[in-house]
Amino acid sequence: MGIKNKWIIGLVFVLFSMPTQAQSVFGKWKTIDDRTGNPKAIINIYKEDGMMHGLVEEILEPGKEDAVCHKCEGEKKNQPVLGMKIIEDLEHSGEGVWKGKYLFDPEQAMTFKCKIWLNPNNPNELKVRGYLAFIFRTQTWIRAEG
Repeated sequence: MGIKNKWIIGLVFVLFSMPTQAQSVFGKWKTIDDRTGNPKAIINIYKEDGMMHGLVEEILEPGKEDAVCHKCEGEKKNQPVLGMKIIEDLEHSGEGVWKGKYLFDPEQAMTFKCKIWLNPNNPNELKVRGYLAFIFRTQTWIRAEG
């Protein structure tokens, strides 16, 4: 077996032994407040019927574990933030980017259009951009353990 074949076999082995979870937008993500730098919550991002969704799985802010959405309207009014769906029906638009019209911020009781993608330089960082008209804000969420 030539040196070229050994390199190819070695490369294939390395690629298949890499954890696939590390390259996926799906899983648990720790939200980080882009103003304070403090962790806020764990969001479970999952795929259902080909669409991306996300639920608040854990609240990390001390004293806010039992937070209720007082500012919300409709079916979310006075509902617990824990367990709330904050990402709904995002579509894969190619090259690892997911876009949609439903990223909900329970603190502000506002819904934004959004775009979500993995940081190309660090697959343990998720970029979450919310749009309101032509203004946008991007947060970096960190892959949560377990």
